[in-house]
Amino acid sequence: MGKRKFSLFELILTICFIIFSIMVLYPFWQTLVLSFSDPKQASGLGMSLWPERWIPDAYQFVFGYGSIMKAYINTIIRTVSGTFLIVAFTMLAAYPLSKKDLPYRNTITIFFLIAMFFSGGIIPDYLLVKNLGLIDTRWALILPTAVNVFYIIIMRNYFMTIDKGIEESAVMDGASYFTILTKIILPLSKPVIATIALWAAVFHWNEWFHALVYIQDDAKTVLQMIVRDMMTAMDLSQSSDAGAIGGSGSNENLLLSNVRAATVMISIGPIVLVYPFVQKYFIKGIMIGSLKG
Repeated sequence: MGKRKFSLFELILTICFIIFSIMVLYPFWQTLVLSFSDPKQASGLGMSLWPERWIPDAYQFVFGYGSIMKAYINTIIRTVSGTFLIVAFTMLAAYPLSKKDLPYRNTITIFFLIAMFFSGGIIPDYLLVKNLGLIDTRWALILPTAVNVFYIIIMRNYFMTIDKGIEESAVMDGASYFTILTKIILPLSKPVIATIALWAAVFHWNEWFHALVYIQDDAKTVLQMIVRDMMTAMDLSQSSDAGAIGGSGSNENLLLSNVRAATVMISIGPIVLVYPFVQKYFIKGIMIGSLKG
């Protein structure tokens, strides 16, 4: 068989995708280069794709700032536990709602949809968290966001695409609904579970407002709050972006741009590392979960 020839359209499409990929990847690479660059080179880095010397001083400065390491650990704990709760509650709500014979199914769905479109606002949320005794606890960052109606609808729609004959066979063999959910449905639902887990992890990793409102103890704060405070303090202490950061030793000539770049890399690093492992499920999960009504 002869080699397949590319059509003109396929060639143009491939070139466009290559250009688009470069446009997406270049800012990320430029930030990485800037974070490791010598301050003298960074001040005129421009379009440089490789630093003259790889210098980790900016990362040393960031990791040495306040209680950032403790905040990093707090953020990891919050992200893991928060993602687990979101996925668990979403599955427990979506599975019964996927059953057409569930009593008052439409009423429950409407109730969920009303809660999705209308909320009480920050003051009722704060009063509720306070009355539950969750102020200044890690639960204040996890429990208020443990149920997301949009995720429930996506997962419910995915469950409705699974062949009902599989469940009927399991029921005839004496399996309970919980057994069916854990032993049959969940193994068949990896795409939608991975999709929702990724959404939940990104949300918890980047979210800082709840920590600002509910957390008073610095030992329980999260990474994004420390980063926010650090950037604010540095902005106020600098007259321009190119100013050198005051300090001692090898950090005394660091530029604000060096530290900002290092902070960005530290902040997004774990999410970037996790994404490739769930990417293969992502498109399939969101497409199937959004089609069936």
